[in-house]
Amino acid sequence: MKNPLFRSAALAAALALAPFGAHAGSVFLNGVKIDGVTNQKFEKATVRIDEAGNVHIDAPGYAARVTAVTPPAPPAASPQVPAPATPGPAAPAANAPPAAQQAPGAPSPPGRLTQRYWLVTEQTVPGMTGYDIDVFINSTWLRKLRGNEDQVVVDITRNLRPGANKVTFIARKGNPGDARSSSPAHVFRVIIGEGNEGGGNVMIDNPILRFQKTAADTQDATQEFTLTTR
Repeated sequence: MKNPLFRSAALAAALALAPFGAHAGSVFLNGVKIDGVTNQKFEKATVRIDEAGNVHIDAPGYAARVTAVTPPAPPAASPQVPAPATPGPAAPAANAPPAAQQAPGAPSPPGRLTQRYWLVTEQTVPGMTGYDIDVFINSTWLRKLRGNEDQVVVDITRNLRPGANKVTFIARKGNPGDARSSSPAHVFRVIIGEGNEGGGNVMIDNPILRFQKTAADTQDATQEFTLTTR
């Protein structure tokens, strides 16, 4: 069962919706324009078409806002070291049996991911918690999430490999004298999950990992997760 906090946090990042046929108007979800996105179903929703052909969807429990999608940073190029020259394969002897294509029991080449994975941040009020969070994937630094910046939405698919991945969050509290709040209601949350993007919006339909700190926390913290991709 999905945690409702996951659902609200992910859907607050963005939502996707299939177009309602060919019409001159736009599509709005709870007053937010979401043209050009696809493959979304809303339950217990009211649909209204105004005189300009705009489709208005009132869906309690859902929220949408336009988000800027940040592409993942390309991996740093490793210096290329020329491989030593090796002799070519010897010609097979007459009547020799054909060589096997793959030794029995050898591992198959790794598959490709069939899902897209996103990292999304949420803050009650930016800067209130006093935390910055570094994110590492498989021991490689991804980026720093700063407490005083706006929402971050980034596609991390290319940073992952099929199967188990190690995701590490390191949260560091700033100077206590600079703290703007000590309330547990001020939260800095990071969510990673499966989702898709369309029309400038992102929807995380399967939140998997969540890491958060509040303004009431005072210590640095490190937490490691296993993210199994598919």
